[in-house]
Amino acid sequence: MPKDTTRVHRRTKIVATVGPGSDSEDMISRLIAAGVDVFRLNFSHGLADNHQRVASRIRKQARHHNRYVGVLADLQGPKIRIAGFREGFVRLTAGDSFDLCLDRGSDEGDSSCVGIEYKDLPNSVEVDDILLLDDGKMRLRVDSVSATTISCTVVIGGKLSSRKGVNKLGGGIAAPALTEKDKNDIKSMESIQPDFVAVSFVASVGDIEEARSLLNEVGVNAGIIAKIERAEVVAESGLLDDIIDACEGVMVARGDLGIEVGDAQLIGIQKDLISRTRKRDRMVITATQMMESMIENSMPTRAEVFDVANAVLDGTDAVMLSAETAVGSYPVEVVRSMASAALGAERHPVARTSRYRQDREFRSPQETIALSAMYGANHFPGVAGIASHTETGSTAMLMSRLSSGLPIFALSRNPETLQRLALCRGVIPLYFDVSAFDSRDVEARTMEFLNDAGFISKGDFILMTNGTRVGQAGGTDSIKLLSVG
Repeated sequence: MPKDTTRVHRRTKIVATVGPGSDSEDMISRLIAAGVDVFRLNFSHGLADNHQRVASRIRKQARHHNRYVGVLADLQGPKIRIAGFREGFVRLTAGDSFDLCLDRGSDEGDSSCVGIEYKDLPNSVEVDDILLLDDGKMRLRVDSVSATTISCTVVIGGKLSSRKGVNKLGGGIAAPALTEKDKNDIKSMESIQPDFVAVSFVASVGDIEEARSLLNEVGVNAGIIAKIERAEVVAESGLLDDIIDACEGVMVARGDLGIEVGDAQLIGIQKDLISRTRKRDRMVITATQMMESMIENSMPTRAEVFDVANAVLDGTDAVMLSAETAVGSYPVEVVRSMASAALGAERHPVARTSRYRQDREFRSPQETIALSAMYGANHFPGVAGIASHTETGSTAMLMSRLSSGLPIFALSRNPETLQRLALCRGVIPLYFDVSAFDSRDVEARTMEFLNDAGFISKGDFILMTNGTRVGQAGGTDSIKLLSVG
């Protein structure tokens, strides 16, 4: 396999959403070549059969490129929306009265009232609450609440179209994270076998446990990504930590979260979430509007480049593209632009300096080996990377929690493990069947494999971790410094 310098040097992973503008085999192939590490299937749109076909194309094209590429299935969650208007839209003016009516027909809205699809909304609002419509573009103040009507005054008006979203400033709308649609979508995932499943609007550890139980029932062993988009979750640090601990990773879903907390607060919340998640040994994706101007333009704005770079400098595992690749006119160009912005940020010394675990005891022999390897690699000149023989991927994932400019070569015989590691910052997943060799030859064969692939060369050093009991999950217990040639 030829050396792919982009993969060697770019540590931050790219998640790209598949949609009508990118779901063909040719486009998926081009996106992988441009640098996509994980593809997102958005279950807010499309049918299960279509998602299955797209997932098959992704697996096929990943094999063609000799890459391990992850698949992330993103559940829709309880998106709360108004119903429709007779004319398709109305114009709201500040000071006007406007009601949300549970008994209004689905397309019978007018300038005084519109239906609401979430029938429990009256139980989640109180007088003087501020409701946000259409991603916060319009605001309503609640004047009174009855069993069938939420009477409001328009605070900020504008053009309101049918079926726009509803949020509450500060959060607190108590809709369940898993809807009936989500549960049915999970049942359809047996044929897709995603590597990750993102759960929207997570409010408790119970939401994670319910999703995992439903996935286990249909034989899907996927990592759970908790989408952090409720204001009340980020406001309670204990609850947030419990949710992080219960899943395999989190997504900083800046759309609905930003609406509920406000953009000014979102900046600090993003930084805290990335730091908090890495410290708790979980993966983190930063998402929403990262390069949105490239839906229609072939070049990003300077502000968008800075946005990606700041997330990279904060230590995010991955940055995500949504409409930019799903329906945008320049899907390949936006992936290349995002890769370039990430690389630029990673050259800064702060992106290679570890700030974690300097005052914390290790919790297991596996963690001791993993983090000792990273410490040694960061402080011994001439080390070209860390080679980690892994069954489950845990050792490589733990290594990726420490900042470094060095690649982590995750060597495994398990394709599912390698696909999951495609989301981990700094990890290059490579197929290597350690059981095919005599234990006395593993070191030499590993060096030969990495050298033939172009990842290392004569004169380099490699730190290698493995287990003395070959093939045992959680058995990493040794570390060696090896010289190439």
